[in-house]
Amino acid sequence: MSADHLIPEALETSAPEAASSAPWTLNPEPSSLAPGLYLVATPIGNLEDITLRALRVLRSVDRIACEDTRQTAKLLGHYGIRTPTVSYHLHNEHARSSELVAALKAGGRIAVVSDAGMPGIADPGSAIAAEAIAADVTVYPIPGANAALSALIASGLLTESFTFHGFLPSKEGQRRTTLEALRNTGEDQVARGFSLGSHSALEKERGFSTGPTAHIFYETPHRILGALADIVAVFGPQQRIAIARELTKLHEEFLRGTAAEVLATLSARPSIRGEMVLILDGASTTPTAPPQTTLAAEVNTLIHDQHLSEKDALKLVAKSRGIGKSEAYREWQRTQPRKR
Repeated sequence: MSADHLIPEALETSAPEAASSAPWTLNPEPSSLAPGLYLVATPIGNLEDITLRALRVLRSVDRIACEDTRQTAKLLGHYGIRTPTVSYHLHNEHARSSELVAALKAGGRIAVVSDAGMPGIADPGSAIAAEAIAADVTVYPIPGANAALSALIASGLLTESFTFHGFLPSKEGQRRTTLEALRNTGEDQVARGFSLGSHSALEKERGFSTGPTAHIFYETPHRILGALADIVAVFGPQQRIAIARELTKLHEEFLRGTAAEVLATLSARPSIRGEMVLILDGASTTPTAPPQTTLAAEVNTLIHDQHLSEKDALKLVAKSRGIGKSEAYREWQRTQPRKR
């Protein structure tokens, strides 16, 4: 799930990786496993969240292509699996795919795993799947844990229709542009007469929905406050969201409420840890334009209703209005009663 844990192949020194230098050979053990590419879901935290089928496949394939061989070694060691591994990550994905597909065309059985969750979902996997299909190699999905879907079903938000967007851009300007485009798309749907409250007879007849769509993102601890501040600025402080943190792990946590409430909660913490799934409620991503308010009124609302400090409230309002923090502070000071 992480965009930050990918490492150059030269740094991978686990024992399973050492075995990958051997020539490509088929597994000598008798197996009923058919030749082909197996995309295997792995646990996103709790090691018990792996299927019996996945374990059988990982034991039976000729080789396991791993996003990080050291990470996968922990899972394999836990279940006593000694299948050789080879690195398959962001930095060698396309070059390695050709090598793997050549082995597959020769009748090999290869599993692909990411560090956590489904290969190809914000992780390597889609490139080799496409190349295998083009080479007429059978591709088998082996279902299992997925952070986005796990977060969605426990979010308390509408789940009938959703869109997965991967990671938000890391740079503030690009992130704001992405969110604005998302908001504008929702507004265009409303302008064309799509119902946000229910599905029309036409929608049901055609078998698809143009109603509320939840929007799912992955986010990192060091970027989450900036992302939430941009959501408040673009969609408004009342935008309903849910954040799932440390899914399936000991400190699993869900934060549900308005964007301003969740931002205030996380801003008050001395540190934020754990990768997160961020979900925007589709029913509230196209709000009607709020009445024009003064900067002072916005700051007061955040201080009194959302329990933000004066500093954090000013910073947030300045960002939403596209002005500097010093300018916002001066305007705020002009509205305060003068001390005698």
